[in-house]
Amino acid sequence: MSPSRSPDHRRFEHDQVHHDDDSPLSIHDMTVAYHRKPVLWDIDYAAPQGKLVGIVGPNGAGKSTLIKACLDLVPRASGSVRIYGKSYKEQRRVVGYVPQRESVDWDFPASALDVVTMGRYGRIPWCIPPRKNDKEAALHALNQVGMGDYAFRQISKLSGGQQQRVFLARALVQDARVYFMDEPFAGVDAATEAAIVTLLRELRERGRTVLVVHHDLQTVPEYFDEVLLLNMRIVAAGPTSSVYTEENLQKTYGGRLTLLTEAAEAIARSG
Repeated sequence: MSPSRSPDHRRFEHDQVHHDDDSPLSIHDMTVAYHRKPVLWDIDYAAPQGKLVGIVGPNGAGKSTLIKACLDLVPRASGSVRIYGKSYKEQRRVVGYVPQRESVDWDFPASALDVVTMGRYGRIPWCIPPRKNDKEAALHALNQVGMGDYAFRQISKLSGGQQQRVFLARALVQDARVYFMDEPFAGVDAATEAAIVTLLRELRERGRTVLVVHHDLQTVPEYFDEVLLLNMRIVAAGPTSSVYTEENLQKTYGGRLTLLTEAAEAIARSG
């Protein structure tokens, strides 16, 4: 049973969302619950084509769960997800995913090149080893993220920022149309953050849609074209220039003043 609606809760209205089969991601009335406790409730959203979308909200708001529910990694209590009008299972080859670094077993015995080559498996016939062109594509992707010199380094021997770049290269080599990235900027150095931003912009220039779970409120106006403000429900979604406001942040974060003051300063600088 869905929880009762609070009469003073200002929700993101469904009739504001336009769904069609051309949408890179279309979420219809999705609810996700753990042990019967809702984590995401009544999510209705359509991502725009060829944009960088920041998914922003407080800890426990359901940001990572939103991505995982779209990728069938966690079950949905209700609702549906469509990627270009079809299920994720049907569209797996056009979707790239960069998980949180903490969720990866970095002790797995593989080199950086091996990990990136895994991104080509959707293009390789069953039981056929990676071909020369797959290895070349993987090495090119590593070079794109500044990791070409570490191609044969064991992933467990890489720094956190280097590991994150390897996973970005793996997503890149998929040549997907839609990318989901779960906190790719978390715990990385300034050089890696700059490399990630450059990569995101290159993907946008190629017409790709990228949805990124992000926690640094100050950089949202600089990094993202669109923003989805989330706290179990969608508080607001749309162009960053119009949606990323102090009022909407107050609704999303519930008055966490230090964060909100920093965000307000970022908004003022971007205006």
